[in-house]
This record gives sequence, structure tokens and C-alpha cells, in this order.
Amino acid sequence: MTDLQALHDSTHTMVMGVLNITEDSSSDGGLWLDPAKAAQHGRDMMAAGADIIDIGAESTRPGAKRVAEADELARITGAVKTLIPAGAILSIDTTRASVAAAALSEGAQIINDVSGGTLDAELPHVVADHDCLYIVQHWRGWLAGSKGANPDQDTSVYEHGVLTDVHDELMRQVDGVLAAGVKPERIIIDPGLGFSKPGIEHNLPLLTGLETFHATGYPVLIGQSRKRFISAMLTGAGTAGADGPTMAQRDDVTAALSALSAEHGAWAVRVHDVAKSRAAVIAGNTWREYA
Repeated sequence: MTDLQALHDSTHTMVMGVLNITEDSSSDGGLWLDPAKAAQHGRDMMAAGADIIDIGAESTRPGAKRVAEADELARITGAVKTLIPAGAILSIDTTRASVAAAALSEGAQIINDVSGGTLDAELPHVVADHDCLYIVQHWRGWLAGSKGANPDQDTSVYEHGVLTDVHDELMRQVDGVLAAGVKPERIIIDPGLGFSKPGIEHNLPLLTGLETFHATGYPVLIGQSRKRFISAMLTGAGTAGADGPTMAQRDDVTAALSALSAEHGAWAVRVHDVAKSRAAVIAGNTWREYA
């Protein structure tokens, strides 16, 4: 049985591998829809050094459409039933209470709610009724409902600066989760890189300001992998080709940010290429030991 408190209180940065069982995720949509392929990819990430596997069956990329609840349930529970016997620690990326409840009943240990308890009011109550960890992410709503050529331009204005506003809004979300009965020692926070944060100027201040989130007393998850701002960094540096940065380039920058996040005490980094970020996190954890 997983020691949830030890997992929550980890003193070294962990690697969370992304398992997208979706048709339209921006970087790997459709690759793991087949249940056997999804299970194998999960096992491969574990072999590559993933401490946690984060399973999602509904894309949250800009413009994504909602997946039917029955489809999300079937995809998630199928993967959980396969990977729990393999010894996996599983995080479930969902905003639906029904999906969370089903996954937890099958043995999942973490719920990763990108809406931070705001989309389905019952989800925090489900978490409160189970002994699991709960990742509360900063959230300003579905990107698909935004206006203009830039999918989330109308939700990316930060009146007091992105670091201050994200911190304050995220803490209000945490207050709501606590009011629903979730124990503080089960909460992990996530500043939500890329969510209502399209540009470099929205995301790097959150990474350079990690101490602001550490000061809350909650462990901090960083989900930087393959985000748009990474592509913008590469394009701005003149290293991208005519078709934009390659996936390998994006994973290289992801790994560099993983190392920096580990150096500055992140609880975990959520990544697609586990092997690259595993090596980077080892370097960051070691650096922190000697700092």
C-alpha cells in the first residue's frame, strides 16, 4: 500500500509521466487510445523512471471538446485496472467526480483536477471521502470558450501581475477545497502553466517565482512539458525550423526546466519524455543537496 503522507512530503523532486488516452491532445493525441498500447506506454514510463503515472482521457488543450463521461470512465478505469497490478502510483487527470470516484475505487492514489475544484463541485467531496492526494491547479475556465484568434486571450490578463494573481486565485481555490473537507496534508498545488497563460511572459515568472508557492506550505507540481511557451522560446531564439520546433527540441527545453524546478524544490514535474526529465531531475535534486 502506498504511504500517501510520505508521497505528499517527498523531499526530492519526482517525475510524473503523462499518459494521454485521448484523440486530440496537442502532442500525442491518439497514440495511446488502444488499451494495450496505453498499458504498455505506462509500463515503459515506469521502466524509464517515472515515480507517478498521470492518466488523462480528456484533452484540455485550447479548442478541445469535452469527451463523453462514459468514454472517459471506460478509458480511465481500464488503464487503472492494468497498471495498479504493475505497482504503479497513479494520478488521475479528471474534472469529473464520477471518474475520480471510479478510479479511486480501483486503487488510484491521486486526483489531478486541472479545474482546482471549480468545475464539478462534487469532486472535492469525493476526494474528502477517500484517502488520496489532491492536486489543485490554478484555473480560469475552459479555453474552448474564449474569444478571439488567440484561444485564451480574454482570460490571460493579470491585473496585479501574473505571479500575484495566480497565487491569490489559487489560494482561494484551495480554501474552497478545504471547505469541502479535504485535509490540508493531502493537497498539492499547481500554478497551471499554459492554462490562461499563452506567452513566455505569463509562465516564466511563475517558474522564477516558485518560492512564492512554496511559502504556502503546500507541495508544488510543475507541468511545463511541451507547452506553447516552450515553442515560443525556441522560435524566439531562432532555433526552430519552418514547421516550428521539433518535439525533441521541446522535450530538451522541458528537461532543462525540470532540472531548474528540481533545484528549486518542486514536488514533481509532469512530463511526456520521462527519460530526459528523469536525468534532469536527478541533476536538480543533487544540485539542491549541495546548495
